[in-house]
Amino acid sequence: MPSSSLCQEAPSPPYRFMDDYSEGAHPQILEALLRTNLIQQVGYGEDEYSNTARQLIREKIGCTEAEADIFFAPSGTSANLISIASCLRPYEAVITCDTGHIACKEAGAIEATGHKLILVSPVDGKMTTANLRKAFQKNTFGPHMAKPRLVYISQATEIGTIYSKRELTNLSLLCKELNLLLMIDGARLGMALSSKKSDMTLKDIHELTDIFWIGGTKAGALLGEAIVVKKAISEGFVFYLKQHGALLAKGRIIGVQFMELFRDELFFTLARHANDMAEKISANFIEMGYEMGAETVTNQVFPILPQWLIKRLQDRFNFYIWEELDDGLASIRLVTSWATDEFQVDKFNVWVRQLTKESVNN
Repeated sequence: MPSSSLCQEAPSPPYRFMDDYSEGAHPQILEALLRTNLIQQVGYGEDEYSNTARQLIREKIGCTEAEADIFFAPSGTSANLISIASCLRPYEAVITCDTGHIACKEAGAIEATGHKLILVSPVDGKMTTANLRKAFQKNTFGPHMAKPRLVYISQATEIGTIYSKRELTNLSLLCKELNLLLMIDGARLGMALSSKKSDMTLKDIHELTDIFWIGGTKAGALLGEAIVVKKAISEGFVFYLKQHGALLAKGRIIGVQFMELFRDELFFTLARHANDMAEKISANFIEMGYEMGAETVTNQVFPILPQWLIKRLQDRFNFYIWEELDDGLASIRLVTSWATDEFQVDKFNVWVRQLTKESVNN
């Protein structure tokens, strides 16, 4: 293990690359909450701010109130749980990648509603039409098996990759052929649409899916997600919100935030910053000759590093060890956010370069 002159610096609290919600909210959102704080409003999401936010979102996705309903939920787990529960009968199932958030990160929330998850292996983090068709065909022995009804994907995926318009179009067409609903978890939808490799817009997402949600929690808001549901399946959705404790009396809190995010281009501006910081970190690893576990196209970076380097980096920075590998290697996950300090990114890159060079010299 190499020594480093950087170790002579005075220690400071580790900077976090753990997630994209370590910070609070963008100042513009906080200012809007303060500005509207004492103005009385109707409760439960029927306030003027929530309605303005809905209109701004509809303008972005190119639809009318007659075509889609928009609801607000406080968290990603509640958005997934309520969206899926509202679409399925008790005997119907969800097809998802085995890496999907609902499969491995939400404490069995979907199963707790009584709905089976049918797991498929992803390719580059994504659902493919071949794997979807195979999973569907293996689960059609009705009425003895749960009936596949909804396909769940996320944009961006759990490893930060994104679906192209062609890939999503093919999935959408197959879902229609198989009479399946298509849903997108949009926790990081802003980063996906703002990626330099994206060829899609919010309008495309709406046209190609039956239900999707736009993440605010990871996009500069204090909390909150906006669920877009096509009119054909939106009846009774608000009752699911209420039953699951997600219909907030002070729904204005989420409405104000989405109003600010979509009034101009703040939503996409903040997402681009997160992506740019991740690209800067990724480019440095590639320049130093390290292998990447996944291509960096949004705000998650997955370098494969020797264990000694990981331990040294953990002296100054917090991040997840994603997967232990052979030969003393592991994949780590670094996540940047709308508020990531570029100075800290530069410090991280310098630290990687210096430790790597010292390792080579020793």
